[in-house]
Amino acid sequence: MIAQQSQTHKIILIALSLFVLILGIMIFIAPAAIFPDPAWGLQVMHKMQAGGAFNITNKPDRTDIGKNYSEFLSWWSPGQYLAPYFFKSLPGVNDGGAAAITTAVCGLLGIAGLYAFFKKVGFTKLLAAVSVLIIVIQQAFFVPYVFYNGGEVLLFGFLGWFLYGCVSFDNANWKLALFLLLSGWIGFFCKSSFLWMYGAGCIYLWISLSKNKTAVLDWIKNGIWIGIPAALSFAVIYFQYMSKGANPAGISFGFKFSWEALSFPLASPILTGFSLDDILNGLITHSNTPILNPLWSLVVLILAAVLSVILVIRIVRVVPDKNYTLLLAVFYSVSILFFGYSFLKQANISYEGRHLRIIGLLITPGIVYLVSLSKLPVKIGFGLVCLFITALSIRYFAPSYYQNSTKNARGTSGIAQLFIDQQSLDQIMELDRKNTDAIFVFISPDLGLEINHNRYVILDPIGPDVKIAFDDYVHYGHAGPIFIMLPASYMGPKSNIIRKCFPGYKGFRMDMLSDKYVLYSAK
Repeated sequence: MIAQQSQTHKIILIALSLFVLILGIMIFIAPAAIFPDPAWGLQVMHKMQAGGAFNITNKPDRTDIGKNYSEFLSWWSPGQYLAPYFFKSLPGVNDGGAAAITTAVCGLLGIAGLYAFFKKVGFTKLLAAVSVLIIVIQQAFFVPYVFYNGGEVLLFGFLGWFLYGCVSFDNANWKLALFLLLSGWIGFFCKSSFLWMYGAGCIYLWISLSKNKTAVLDWIKNGIWIGIPAALSFAVIYFQYMSKGANPAGISFGFKFSWEALSFPLASPILTGFSLDDILNGLITHSNTPILNPLWSLVVLILAAVLSVILVIRIVRVVPDKNYTLLLAVFYSVSILFFGYSFLKQANISYEGRHLRIIGLLITPGIVYLVSLSKLPVKIGFGLVCLFITALSIRYFAPSYYQNSTKNARGTSGIAQLFIDQQSLDQIMELDRKNTDAIFVFISPDLGLEINHNRYVILDPIGPDVKIAFDDYVHYGHAGPIFIMLPASYMGPKSNIIRKCFPGYKGFRMDMLSDKYVLYSAK
């Protein structure tokens, strides 16, 4: 019996690895769709493949559509497209296949890194393996197998190893400095929001290395060992990347108090550790049709915040490894301060659990440890909750994968296209092949990935109020034929508005590409 128990963790880890490999093969055969953020990144990848400069996107100039406007894409980190770019160098691999390989590799790296970290902070092999299993059954783990989400999946592959590194140092030395220097760059390469986690890691290291020191000088010395490489790492990131263009940190709409701003980061352990935000299609920012109205969303959010604080306090008091409890306390506190302040000043950060996923990853082994100490009814109840989450994750993944593999259109990129049907996409690609000086216009960035011989303009969709900021849409001048593809639902006022945004073109012709999409063209 003891020998069997000692092998259980290996069985779990092998099963999880095989599961991730199978999912990876499935999405390599039928690649996933793509979120808008990495779609912009893959557009840059296409420009670089054609000989363009690093991280530069070229698009038609709004003031003269006959010219190109170059922009450094600093809004998102480069890993979302550079990682697939590496795999796309393999023979016969297109965008979708490269994204599939990236997702599978990061999934395996994430599982291995988290397991190593959980063991490092004192959890048994079995508890560490069970914790990883619970992380894998969450809906957030399945998302990149339905929509390639770029930085999210890359960050998952790196976070376990970063946390492992944070708890591996007993004293400040050159190895610590090198770790901080490189981990800052690698983490930012994965996702720009890693920077707040990087800051939390530095704070943890400073406290961890200094907590047994009584002399102020020792605290200062440790701060220098941590601060200098961290500052150097951030300086390179800022001056060589972030400062070259716009980024979310630079956008704010002014201070505004709201209970949501305070409660959301407080509730992150429940929102992300138990997929609550995903299960409810988002309490504040909705990924689909809202399940709860605003009042009940706020009530659930406040309850989740209270339960999360109680849960964190309980874990900190009960779990014996003080490195783990300190790490959890520091990251949770920093997340509350960072996101609370960002939400209050209305920064351009959405209320989505994915931004705080690291808190869910961190708290999982603590929850498993508490359950392991509990009586049988609690263990059974926790098991039922996990089965319920698993069922919902499968219900999310299975029909979505079926839709991607059998229903959604595919072009040269290989990515499942959500905002066009196959009949319409075939005609768009044919027009792309027949022209070399045309302008294509879409309202979804992923469709630009199917244009290989011409330029394209991506406009924001028009909302139900049919109001736009005209200066953000208008493109003056003339440059060859123009093809504007829109959903059939845009016929009428919306299509009239978009055509007026290209005043250099007159006499548009309308053709139905299918019963769902329409093409407006002019020469």
